[in-house]
Amino acid sequence: MKKTITITAIVCTLFMNAQTKITYPETKKINHVDTYFGENINDPYRWLEDDRSAETGTWVKMQNDVTYRYLATIPLRDQLKSRMENLWNYEKISAPFKEGEYTYYYKNNGLQNQSVLFRKDKNGKEELFLDPNSFSKDGTSSLGGISFSKDGSLVAYEISEGGSDWRKVIVLDTKTKKTIGNPLVDVKFSGIAWYKNEGFYYSSYDKPVGSELSAKTDQHKLYYHKLKAAQKTDKLIFGGDIKRRYVGGSVSDDENYLFISAANSTTGNELYYLDLSKPDSKVVSLINNYENDNDVLDNKGSKIYLVTNFNAPNKRVVTFDLSNPSKENWKDCIAETENVLNPNTGGGSIFASYMRDAVSFIKQFDYDGNLIREVALPGIGTAGGFGGKETETTLYFSFTNYVTPTTIYSYNVQSGESKMYQQPQVDFKFDNYESKQVFYTSKDGTRIPMIITYKKGTPLNGKNPTILYGYGGFNISLTPSFSISNAVWLENGGIYAVANLRGGGEYGKVWHDAGTQLKKQNVFDDFIAAAEYLIQENYTSSDYLAIKGGSNGGLLVGAVMTQRPDLIKVALPAVGVLDMLRYHTFTAGAGWAYDYGTAEQSVEMFEYLKGYSPVHNVKAGIKYPATLVTTGDHDDRVVPAHSFKFAAELQAKQAGENPVMIRIEVNAGHGAGKSVAATIQENVDMQAFTLYNMGIKELN
Repeated sequence: MKKTITITAIVCTLFMNAQTKITYPETKKINHVDTYFGENINDPYRWLEDDRSAETGTWVKMQNDVTYRYLATIPLRDQLKSRMENLWNYEKISAPFKEGEYTYYYKNNGLQNQSVLFRKDKNGKEELFLDPNSFSKDGTSSLGGISFSKDGSLVAYEISEGGSDWRKVIVLDTKTKKTIGNPLVDVKFSGIAWYKNEGFYYSSYDKPVGSELSAKTDQHKLYYHKLKAAQKTDKLIFGGDIKRRYVGGSVSDDENYLFISAANSTTGNELYYLDLSKPDSKVVSLINNYENDNDVLDNKGSKIYLVTNFNAPNKRVVTFDLSNPSKENWKDCIAETENVLNPNTGGGSIFASYMRDAVSFIKQFDYDGNLIREVALPGIGTAGGFGGKETETTLYFSFTNYVTPTTIYSYNVQSGESKMYQQPQVDFKFDNYESKQVFYTSKDGTRIPMIITYKKGTPLNGKNPTILYGYGGFNISLTPSFSISNAVWLENGGIYAVANLRGGGEYGKVWHDAGTQLKKQNVFDDFIAAAEYLIQENYTSSDYLAIKGGSNGGLLVGAVMTQRPDLIKVALPAVGVLDMLRYHTFTAGAGWAYDYGTAEQSVEMFEYLKGYSPVHNVKAGIKYPATLVTTGDHDDRVVPAHSFKFAAELQAKQAGENPVMIRIEVNAGHGAGKSVAATIQENVDMQAFTLYNMGIKELN
């Protein structure tokens, strides 16, 4: 790809009306041209990609100043914040899990920025074990992951600072809580897999040249860290020869095998193993292509239980022996069904979690694949958990839906009896609300499910403020779950709708593939059809409809608002992938090519991406919806330059009076580990912006 650069600064100052005139910050344009297959594409805001420059920092501050001044004028903002804080302020306790001599669980007293890890000894005495709120004064550091050794005497935990995917790892003696050795640094996209009490396996990239928040990272490596040893002496196990973007290791429960997954994209992986019982064994290939998703579920000696979508788009569990691992020797343990499978193990059983139209049902199997029972769930919604050690007789699972906060249940593995273990006390009148699943038809005739939640008795008069949420990518399924911020929205007369678009995982690999690469427009068409259904059925109208999504869902919002600006009143793209010609040049973005394709892939792919890329499809003179772009200045997954450039394009070209704002959270990343205080304020600002621009000045 040839590049030519000429520099000419064009100063653009815009004025728009909200209650008062808004003067947007000056965003200069620099003539930067990229050439794709003989076509020149101008990228005037390329300079905003430099997250280390003082100039970009100044632009961020100026944009935030304008945005927060605007938000401060919204009369219902303080009222929303007060209610959201009050509703959020209830005790939250996780399912317990046993490690060694202790039972551990997370607890948040209500408004703590990060949940705290507690434990009880065999006598039931409670003590604080690890408090992530002590990691930083402002709550911007969080617990990024934790792993106990098999006997529970050691623990390694990851710290994320400022929301970054780069982590440091600290090891403790669990009895004394004293640190062992020096912290590991520059660890990214990694689990921690203990081997005995001697050390553990972890993954990372070499530190990139340039900005660690945006520079490309494309060679993932698996290391072994020996306890107390210097990190520089860690042994490279896998990934040093052939580049792979994602490499992970897991140690079998009997500690005889290291299983290694290697991938170049977020879909499809190779599989390898290392026999840890033999001192000089070599890494052995089990699956040497990226055509399918393959995950080791468990093993019984050399007999492997594998979850795969090979010849099974909805997944199945197969078994084989390591002495004869070729696919012709695979045998079904749990065969594929018409519903998507996501299994877990605990208490000597396999728990097969299925989705039927995005709603959970669970079946318990023995290790020979015999059905023991279907697990009785508390209602229609999302169940998760059922994981634990083989020796456990009691497991735990969570249950939630759009009007039921996450509730923890205990489950007796032998009898199948469930009991409520932990029910949160939330100041929300659940019985006043209902969820309804509907099916609508997309542009090409495909039947799409959507769940609509609202206050009982809501009049279908086309005037209800409505948020339509979607994702539609990366085989990710949107299943019913309770949200405190959504509860506030519902209390104020709002409708919340979630569409299960193609590109997601709700109906398996076929559904996912139907929303990838040259079929990506299907996802946008599905979302547009959802909006049209809500309007046609008088749930809402274009004057009261907002669309919302984050990450790949931010792309969804950006594409739909540029393709159908007439359809909606408010757009809320969060941490979005918005420059489709350059997304793969940042951090680990190249790994998303299975879903998106790349601009260098072919002329056809370039033209297709250019045709919907939000940054490249903002047109001068169009009246776009009121837009609040949200991102974090430390987002090193979807770099904030996507959002910066999209906001700059919208501000430069917007016609009419709808405001175009960008809200940039400082010391925040892609979303994981964000403090409770920051999460509340962000949700308050999105709802206040949305209601205000729908003309709603008072709450119910």
